[in-house]
Amino acid sequence: MTASDRVLATVEDGVGWIVFNKPERRNAISQDMWLLLAEALERFGQDGAVRVIVMRGAGEQAFVSGGDISKFEDNVAGAAATADTREAFREAGARGQAALAGVEKPLIALIHGYCLGGGLMVAMHADIRMAAEDAKFSVPAARLGAAYPYGHVRRLVELIGPAFAAEMLMSARMFDAAEAKAMGLVNQLVPKGELDAAVRAMALSIAEKAPLSLRASKATIRAILDDPSATGDAGVEALSKACAESADFLEGARAFMEKRPARFIGR
Repeated sequence: MTASDRVLATVEDGVGWIVFNKPERRNAISQDMWLLLAEALERFGQDGAVRVIVMRGAGEQAFVSGGDISKFEDNVAGAAATADTREAFREAGARGQAALAGVEKPLIALIHGYCLGGGLMVAMHADIRMAAEDAKFSVPAARLGAAYPYGHVRRLVELIGPAFAAEMLMSARMFDAAEAKAMGLVNQLVPKGELDAAVRAMALSIAEKAPLSLRASKATIRAILDDPSATGDAGVEALSKACAESADFLEGARAFMEKRPARFIGR
């Protein structure tokens, strides 16, 4: 398997599928995989045929089990070389995370098995997280002497609140799927054998909706999280105005009156 096969990106029925493809290491995300993730997200963002994006892990064991630090372990060239390796990994991770944060289309995480550390960070960027009943979640930083970056902790607090975030970060323990659902970390729990079909149904349902409306909804949610005290946002207002003036808005009204499914074109 080549490095380019470690993140698979395909399009089907308006859905862009991203698969973390390193099952022998529980899909631990490497430097190359961060860069491939960024490229896939950027490509899907520019592809008008893609209405919604789904991320998942290959195999049966994990979504993403964290960062793949095997290069650090294997590096015997000295401290300087190790520092260079870590910096390259950090830069690749920063690009992948920026791509995740910049996705304007709906993003769904299909989670089964382990979702740990950096994998949880990836999943937290999704707008909707659907998990199998065997899913397990953890931030093991406190066991490793590391610290979760500010932006990731902020997102965790936004999702599950400060008390649960403190427990997850400070205990570094494994949380099961039921606990994750109760905390608000995942939207839905589904039996493992039904998860693929449930996520596909959700993705196809979203893909049928008006792209401009979906983009406006996602931008509005982001703006509220960024500044909860704000009473408005210029960018969001522009997106709302674009929806009201779009051909899709007229099509939606006609389809409603004619009692038929709307055919949205994203303009």
